Amino acid sequence: MLETQREGANMALISAIVAVATIGGLLFGYDSGAVNGTQPGLKGAFGLSEGGLGFTVGSLLIGCFIGAFFAGTLADQLGRRNVMRIAALLFLLGALVQGLTADHTLFLIARIAGGMAVGAASVLSPAYIAEVAPAHIRGRMTTVQQVMIITGLTLAFLVNYALAAAAGDSTGALWGGIAAWRWMYLMQAVPAAVFLVALFFIPESPRYLVGKGRHGEAAQVLASLFGPAEAATKLAEIRASFSADHRPRLADVLAPAGAPSFLGIRAIVWVGIMLAVFQQLVGINVIFYYGATLWQLAGFTENDSLLINILSGAVSIAACFVTIAVIDRIGRKPLLLIGSAGMAASLLVMVYAFSQGGLDAAGNLVLSPALGTVAVVAANLYVIFFNVSWGPVMWVMLAEMFPNQIRGSALAVAGFFQWFANYLIAQTFPVMATGIGLAASYSFYAVCAVISFFLVQRFITETKGKELEEMVG
Repeated sequence: MLETQREGANMALISAIVAVATIGGLLFGYDSGAVNGTQPGLKGAFGLSEGGLGFTVGSLLIGCFIGAFFAGTLADQLGRRNVMRIAALLFLLGALVQGLTADHTLFLIARIAGGMAVGAASVLSPAYIAEVAPAHIRGRMTTVQQVMIITGLTLAFLVNYALAAAAGDSTGALWGGIAAWRWMYLMQAVPAAVFLVALFFIPESPRYLVGKGRHGEAAQVLASLFGPAEAATKLAEIRASFSADHRPRLADVLAPAGAPSFLGIRAIVWVGIMLAVFQQLVGINVIFYYGATLWQLAGFTENDSLLINILSGAVSIAACFVTIAVIDRIGRKPLLLIGSAGMAASLLVMVYAFSQGGLDAAGNLVLSPALGTVAVVAANLYVIFFNVSWGPVMWVMLAEMFPNQIRGSALAVAGFFQWFANYLIAQTFPVMATGIGLAASYSFYAVCAVISFFLVQRFITETKGKELEEMVG
């Protein structure tokens, strides 16, 4: 089946589907990164304390874990494409309201709504791609999602830098008398509108259609993807992977009698939760969400901090292209192990640099030029290791490791835990950085990276080259 798919796959259509689906990844990254550099404006406009700022920034993530959970289950009811359309609409409305409202409560509601869209896109875009891509290139196709996430982050950094420079700083006025930091949110509306329109030009996932009993439609989509000769065979394989007595449902994550489980939940779901949580516990989103604040705490100016963010984004994109080149050759598990080891080492170097700095009169960390360079280099090595491994590979694994019957439900559970861990990291970093210092904060992330190495070694099963119908758990 694999070789015939290599020969008969309609790569033009598959590439178009990937291009549209990964706009969700672009928005995922852009919406997550747009807050980076807006903190002075948020504090001034809404009179926020450090704790209030942390909650305002982290409120996006409240929406993310809600959106990820309900998107997984709704996708089994309404379809992958329809739920992504809802997400695109939330992206659009959330961007407009965040950029225009003067009411903090309304800002938080809009930010949570945008977060629900991010959470939905984070689990559905890679799952949708995995469900239409041939097995031999599925890793590469799904990794494009991470490229687009980082592209969105970097685009947000670039746009924010340009807007702040044009206004003099992030709180200066720009077009229509609207402050630059507000334009940083409004700019998200452009890719959101493109995503919404583009979703009307791609087909529904054939595996969703089979799960709903719409076999004729599924056969048509499969024929357009792999050719008429393979459609019937593939349809039969997909149908055999679903339960005959009920449609996919959330209760499918519970272990049937005799299956490996813990607390009544399938073992494979716990592995997905582990991957999802540890991707966040290594601290990557501290750099993504608080990069400007982090580097200012380390002694850099606001302008230099924004430039460092752009550099980190460019390095991240380059690292993802390495993953695209190798993920379907060397596999998922080796990349995760390499990433865990590399992140642990680079984080420990950052801990050393931060531990050697002094404090100024305001209590902020000050690094010597040499230590500042060490910290920036180590941070970018950390970003490289993350984006060669855990950044894209975690999403690839979640998209393909679960059996068809439980994919939507398992994604709901794993996605919820991923974004909840993300929220905890974002919420606690401002307090940790000012309370226990950067060195102690990054020591925690380094320890988590070390633990992740041994967890991957023990629990991860390679999925390279396997058809989704071969997944068990």
